[in-house]
Amino acid sequence: MKEHHDEPILRRSRKKRLRIGRVIFALIFLFFFVAGIYSLIQFNFGKSIAEGNDIKPGTFEADSLNPNFPSIENYLLLGIDDDGSGKSRTDTMMVLSWDKKEGAMRVISFMRDIYAEIPGYKSYKLNTAYYLGGVQTTKDTITGMFGLPIHHYAIVDFDNFESIIDIAFPKGVEIDIQKEMSEQIGVTLTPGLKRLNGQELLGYARFRADAEGDFGRVARQQEVIAAIKKEAMNPTMILRAPKLVGALSGFIETDLTAKDEIARVLPIILSRGVDVETMTVPVKGSYSFNSYSHAGSVIEINLEKNKEAIATFLNMPLN
Repeated sequence: MKEHHDEPILRRSRKKRLRIGRVIFALIFLFFFVAGIYSLIQFNFGKSIAEGNDIKPGTFEADSLNPNFPSIENYLLLGIDDDGSGKSRTDTMMVLSWDKKEGAMRVISFMRDIYAEIPGYKSYKLNTAYYLGGVQTTKDTITGMFGLPIHHYAIVDFDNFESIIDIAFPKGVEIDIQKEMSEQIGVTLTPGLKRLNGQELLGYARFRADAEGDFGRVARQQEVIAAIKKEAMNPTMILRAPKLVGALSGFIETDLTAKDEIARVLPIILSRGVDVETMTVPVKGSYSFNSYSHAGSVIEINLEKNKEAIATFLNMPLN
């Protein structure tokens, strides 16, 4: 008789668990549905902000991944500035080497005044390569000089950089300013720990009107990268990520598709364990200053010494 009474109780218990399971499933589905809609709306909004971007990088032919180091991808990062003639020079030239297996990012900054052998042209300053032949010529110059393979590229106009920073970090990026800066950067920065908006951060990164010149400017650019990485670790960043990725897809010219950009940017934002190491080329004790009538004041470098330094920094052999 007891077993007869237990059977309806067991059925009710199973039905109750089933209902609870359905509710949980429905809530999970609703969460991901709302998150997906939110992300899509924010992505499209960010993309709409960036309408009108007019960067023309030309063609690009990527190098193949090294089969002995398949987890390492090298990105050529260029910051360009139109001189008013309709053609641009690269004010910033970096290679970001991302080792996805090791979880490390290594950034190499190349001085703009390096006297470079530009394929198909005379030797000029390195920042002239983009002016002469676009992203492919810049890539061929760096790869030809240093044996450094390039797998992808990304180019941003400095006017767009300001907008990207303001979207990503509406409260600004924290920088400890060591000296007053104002000459040729469009803003006035005073010493102290400040939160800089996009225009101010760009001015800080571009300032070179002091005794340190371009060497100090490159050091500040690397400082800006570290500060941006630190700000990106804020948990609220994930809420701004879809809008940011949408804006990046419009503001930044790259060989990556929108899908590729999302697949690469989001893991970086979500990963708190990614380290960023930096180096500058030329390395200490490997260069001298010279001047040519067709190129002006330049930095002549010891190629072999710098190639060895890059190979050591990246922990991989170069061609």
